[in-house]
Amino acid sequence: MPGQRLFRQLGKIFFAACLMSIAGCGILTDKDQIEVQEPALEKLTSDRYPDFSDSMHFSGFLTALDQSLLYYNRLPKSRMIEFGPDQYTVGHMVESLKILQAFLGGEPPASDVNRFIRDRFHVYASRANDKKQVLFTGYFEPTYSGSLIPDARFQYPLYPVPQDLVEIDLAKFSDRYQGHDRLRGRVSGNQVVPYFSRKQINEMRDFYLQAPPVAWLENRVDRFFLEVQGSGRIRTPEDEIVRIQYAGTNGNSYRAIGRYLIDNQEIAQEQMSMQAIRQWLEANPHRMDEVLHYNDSMVFFRIGVGGPFGNINVTLTPLRSMATDYRIFPKGAPGFIETRLPEIFPTVLNTPENAGNPDSWQPVSLFVMNQDTGGAIRGPGRADLFCGNDEYARFAAGHMNVRGRMYFLVMK
Repeated sequence: MPGQRLFRQLGKIFFAACLMSIAGCGILTDKDQIEVQEPALEKLTSDRYPDFSDSMHFSGFLTALDQSLLYYNRLPKSRMIEFGPDQYTVGHMVESLKILQAFLGGEPPASDVNRFIRDRFHVYASRANDKKQVLFTGYFEPTYSGSLIPDARFQYPLYPVPQDLVEIDLAKFSDRYQGHDRLRGRVSGNQVVPYFSRKQINEMRDFYLQAPPVAWLENRVDRFFLEVQGSGRIRTPEDEIVRIQYAGTNGNSYRAIGRYLIDNQEIAQEQMSMQAIRQWLEANPHRMDEVLHYNDSMVFFRIGVGGPFGNINVTLTPLRSMATDYRIFPKGAPGFIETRLPEIFPTVLNTPENAGNPDSWQPVSLFVMNQDTGGAIRGPGRADLFCGNDEYARFAAGHMNVRGRMYFLVMK
């Protein structure tokens, strides 16, 4: 029967192209190579809790906590939030955040924070914490020159979700697809097939008919990095700032061009960063198609107000919001990370020569909120820290590639 043939076709496409990207850096990791091992979190006994000192003295953390409360208050109170093998209701998560909010609002000394968490909270550790195997990268909200009208200067379009792209929730067809991403593709005859790849879209002269551009950039490399970050701002010739937000993807598999450049010995792994990729692309314009088209995934955008927003649709807070694998870590939950960050320099010109080397950065520990995800942020050993939208954010996000530890908290 035609319906049965269509369902079989959907199943084949799903396993070939599921788990599409949303945001996050991912210049090194091909997400399809990540195998998730369950459970990703381990409940710790109190004697294994880390030292809960905050390197930024909780600055900005309560703002991020408020955003997660907005998220939880939109959900049914009986919905379950998974912490590895355990589950807690949304109502319990709300109470957890309120208790934490009230305590930290009193500006307690560091010694009291440790005692409070030990007495009142369960702590779960990522199973990738052994030997500091959680890889932390960073992302930020960039600002690029652009226009809402194309001209000789602004020629590179930012496409919205195409009119012929379809999203299919396979969970409606079978319970075995519960918890999976929706499939993205297009209809060809009586079949649903994968949507056009990045290369195919760039080579289609009439693609604008399916996706009238929302804006144009003057630099093709800027357009690619706007996709990497997932959202950003454009500054128009009239000196207006327009927010560009993530709207979806073409559903094709994500492949990291940073890994491609390393494997082809174009950039040494120890020198890899977003800045290094940009420099290489600008120095090798004749190979730009080769490298950019290596990644079949393409991000679509919309013009928006506010943000930037994470995958739980709340505003991200610099150095307090992080992106993890939404399949295995609790959305909106409070977390604690041990990693490294560069010092805050007045300007990039005053940055020491070795500051781009994360090994020279200072160890930090921070309370964070799990409010985003990313196409390359897969498995228990990956996390992406939102760094903001200023020069420090650009520098930190561009170079961040450090190992550390990650924990999640929930009230007992």
